[in-house]
Amino acid sequence: MAEVEIGIFKSGRRAYGLDDIAIVPSRRTRDPEDVDISWDIDAFHLELPLMASAMDGVVSPATAIEIGRLGGIGVLNLEGLWTRYEDPTPYFEEISRLDDDKATARMQQIYAEPIKPELATERIKQIKSAGVVTAASITPQHTEWLAPAALAGELDLLVIQGTVVSAEHVSKTTEPLNLKRFIRNFEIPVIVGGCASYHAALHLMRTGAVGVLVGVGPGNACTTRAVLGIGVPQATAIADAAGARMRHLDETGVYCHVIADGGMSKGGDIAKAIACGADAVMIGSPLAAAEEAPCRGFHWGMATFHPTLPRGTRIRTGTRGTLKEILLGPAHENDGRLNLFGALRTAMATCGYASVKEFQKAEVMVAPALQTEGKAAQRAQGVGMGR
Repeated sequence: MAEVEIGIFKSGRRAYGLDDIAIVPSRRTRDPEDVDISWDIDAFHLELPLMASAMDGVVSPATAIEIGRLGGIGVLNLEGLWTRYEDPTPYFEEISRLDDDKATARMQQIYAEPIKPELATERIKQIKSAGVVTAASITPQHTEWLAPAALAGELDLLVIQGTVVSAEHVSKTTEPLNLKRFIRNFEIPVIVGGCASYHAALHLMRTGAVGVLVGVGPGNACTTRAVLGIGVPQATAIADAAGARMRHLDETGVYCHVIADGGMSKGGDIAKAIACGADAVMIGSPLAAAEEAPCRGFHWGMATFHPTLPRGTRIRTGTRGTLKEILLGPAHENDGRLNLFGALRTAMATCGYASVKEFQKAEVMVAPALQTEGKAAQRAQGVGMGR
């Protein structure tokens, strides 16, 4: 791809976010009832191509169970409040009442409570007992310490997750996690991320992971792009990772799933992520707006409470509806934030695709006017697409 000259010393590729592109309808249409949006990863069959973000304002044991019953996977953060406190409810209530200028500092204090591995095991068992797929997230630096507790709870899927996770971490002071060795020797399938480039995704796929999380900084609560200046617009990141998936499949015969992580708040965003090549999506803030969410109406990223360099913020999402309404409808608003996967099904049907794999082949185009063309009245009145 041609590069743009930034200056005599530096050139760079042009990259696109999901807001920059549009899906092009094809010559065929289908009935939505004939469209299959299910997802198979490793031995698990899911009715929705969905993982709920491992963020405390989104996934509790209770919401993980409900998301599982609705057809997706709720990923529990094994380094969050649910593994630091026997009953974290009072802290969720306190976080929801904090002033914006005091939220980060107080959350750093709340999260200073040590993680308790026995609580991690207990929470996983609670989710497992409901008969849904259980998944949990650990950062690379705590993986070898917390993995035994996860196995003791009979976890189904482990997510090794950080702002950026690489297959070649280098350290002069500590022995870094050897992802390839860990994954090959681990008893259950592993998903790793985040990444945002072709080469980073390919190297993560070569570790033996069953899936990679794609996205650095696009989430509503994430401030990584401001704090560190790093990131790749999500449409380009997903398409690059999908290219790495093809290369890895050619090399090994093994299909590694691409999971778009962050930057999706509406049904159209999810449809565009899959059209760019994602097999599934990981979403957080839309689910934090559910009536069942642990901190109803508030959401924050996994690095919001970092003790020395927070890279997230607490945001207000408000409460929009139940988890079922947000994921499967019915919608009683017209801005795309309810019935997210009904929207995916309809987008696929409108474009004539019968499965997620087929929809990855959909034509897309760069469309800067997509959000504004003909929408002057909506923008002026703050309704629909003008919100």
